[in-house]
Amino acid sequence: MVEEKEMAMETSGKEEEELEGQTHEMAGIPIVPSYQILNSDDHANFLRKNNKNPADYRPDIVYQALLSILDSPVNKAGRLRAVYVKTDKGVLFEVKPHVRIPRTYKRFAGIMLQLLQKLSITAVGKREKLLRVIKNPVTQYLPVNSRKIGFSYSSEKLVKMNKYVAAVSDDVDIVFVVGATAHGKIDCDYIDDFIANPSLIHQDLAVLKAMDQKLT
Repeated sequence: MVEEKEMAMETSGKEEEELEGQTHEMAGIPIVPSYQILNSDDHANFLRKNNKNPADYRPDIVYQALLSILDSPVNKAGRLRAVYVKTDKGVLFEVKPHVRIPRTYKRFAGIMLQLLQKLSITAVGKREKLLRVIKNPVTQYLPVNSRKIGFSYSSEKLVKMNKYVAAVSDDVDIVFVVGATAHGKIDCDYIDDFIANPSLIHQDLAVLKAMDQKLT
C-alpha cells in the first residue's frame, strides 16, 4: 500500500521516446497480430526454452496487490493519494486511487498491455488519465515530509500495523513500499525503515507455497 501525493507531469517528445523504449522492451512476446504480457501460467514453456525462469514472470501478483490496495478501507476512506508501480525492467507508472481495476486477470493484462504500448489509459468520455507511464525516479513524486516504510520478511522488526502507524506524527505522510514479486526483496535506497507484520507473513508464506507447488 502506497500513500503518496500526486504530481502532474508533462513529458517532452524525447522523454516519450525513452518511455516507449522501456515499455516495448518488457511488453512481451510477439503473437501475431498482437502482443501478450508474459506470465508463468501461459508462457512457461516459451520462457524455459529461452532460459528464463517462469517464477520471474508473475504479473498476477501485481494484479492481486492492486486489487487489495484499491479495495482497502484506507482507499475507501479517501486516505490513499496515489499508487506507483515499477516493473523489473524499470518502467514506472501511476495508478489513480479511484480507478476500477478489472475483476479478471485476463482483462487486467489487456489493460496493462495497452498502458505499456500507449503510455496512458484515459477515462471514457473524459481527459483524465487513470493510469500513465511516468518518468523515473519515483522519489520525485513522493511527499517531501514523508516516512518511507518497506515490508520485508527478513526484517527483525515485527510490528502491529495499527500501533506502528499511530506512533507516526500527524504532520508526516506515510509511504508504504511493497515487493509484488514471487521471490527476492525490495532494493530501494530511499526507504527509511523495514518492518515485518507477523499475520501478513503467515498468510503470504501460505500463498507462495501454493504458488510454488503450482509451478512445479
